[in-house]
Amino acid sequence: MSIFTPTNQIRLTNVAVVRMKKGGKRFEIACYKNKVMSWRSGAEKDLDEVLQTSSVFNNVSKGQVAKKDDLSKAFGTDDLTEICKQILAKGELQVSDKERQSQLETSFRDIATIVAEKCVNPETKRPYTVNLIERAMKDIHYSVKANKSTKQQALEVIRQLKDSIEIQRAHMRLRLVLPAKEGKRLKEKLKPLLKVVESEDFDNQLEMVCLVDPGCFREIDELIRCETKGKGSLEVLSLKDVEEGDERLE
Repeated sequence: MSIFTPTNQIRLTNVAVVRMKKGGKRFEIACYKNKVMSWRSGAEKDLDEVLQTSSVFNNVSKGQVAKKDDLSKAFGTDDLTEICKQILAKGELQVSDKERQSQLETSFRDIATIVAEKCVNPETKRPYTVNLIERAMKDIHYSVKANKSTKQQALEVIRQLKDSIEIQRAHMRLRLVLPAKEGKRLKEKLKPLLKVVESEDFDNQLEMVCLVDPGCFREIDELIRCETKGKGSLEVLSLKDVEEGDERLE
């Protein structure tokens, strides 16, 4: 005895669903996990790598395929590729509560890792451990924002943590070499951007080793290139000025 399977039903497993409401009806497409965000960021360009099937559904979990007439009315076309692209671009990615919680926990850890890599205790110059940053983030009740990158959020966290712990971006160590003619004049312009001048040597040219805030690097680089018309130079000696060993809060 054969079992009859309706022709408008397709069963899919391990699927990420993108849903869109249009023309009073619900439309869904079945995608591979992790591929939707890659498509939206432009990293993935092959639609076949994103879609599990080019069919458009009313309900993916029940395998109910959308009717051609409904698609034409809602989207003004029955071209499934074009419809899938519209849903991918503007639809809402459906994730389970468990998946959402897992994603938030991963992002929380990623943000803490970036903060730990970029920052030190300004008094000891020692970096904080990732676990300590996570504890501090929980203390200020920081909540992850799904629509912002972890790097953007890490910079937000650094600003917020300054109210509760001693923390600052680790300084970069740079060597600046300036032509003798522009040396003194340029040094005055650079002064507000330099945190610490560790050494200074003025012979045929002005050579300085200094510590700067990473946020000022681009401004310093542009200033030297423009003012010296390419004759001056900037060299990064170290990305982070830190002491050995981790900072610990007792």
